[in-house]
Amino acid sequence: MDKGLRGGPTQDEVAAVALWHLRLAPGCAFADVGCGTGTIAVAAARTAGRVVAIDRRPEAAACTREAAETAGVENIETVCGEAAEVLEGCGPLDAAFVGGSQDLERVLGVLAGEVHGRVVVDCVLLETLHRAVDTMQALGIFKEVISLQVAHSHALGQGMMMRPANPVWLVIGEVA
Repeated sequence: MDKGLRGGPTQDEVAAVALWHLRLAPGCAFADVGCGTGTIAVAAARTAGRVVAIDRRPEAAACTREAAETAGVENIETVCGEAAEVLEGCGPLDAAFVGGSQDLERVLGVLAGEVHGRVVVDCVLLETLHRAVDTMQALGIFKEVISLQVAHSHALGQGMMMRPANPVWLVIGEVA
């Protein structure tokens, strides 16, 4: 359901690890920043009581709305706007996933004040990884970095090879 969005959907295996590290509790309040195709928002909505899915791109917000409708989840509020501004009015959150943000430092600063639980940042660029770690350390919420490499089998002649996807890093933060 990527609809040609830049960045594409979060890989299923990466989503599974990210969701495990978010430690969502039944009925919790959750934010998906840079929601894109809605993969994380829809998966989180199966546990969370309230999901706020945010993306600055109208086409991404529309894609997330469609994914929620297709999945039959009704507890996702999709907002098209600048993440930091939307998050400032969200009320307390129990967890947040950042799949994309052009203003990562500001978004993490807001999340450090709004979240009482886990924050997970999905990084595909080394620069984003460094920015996320540096910012979380400065905010006193850095916990760890998880490095993930996913590969899927692919037929090659009479045999099988593994076709790797780009590596992904999950930067885990925790706000007390």
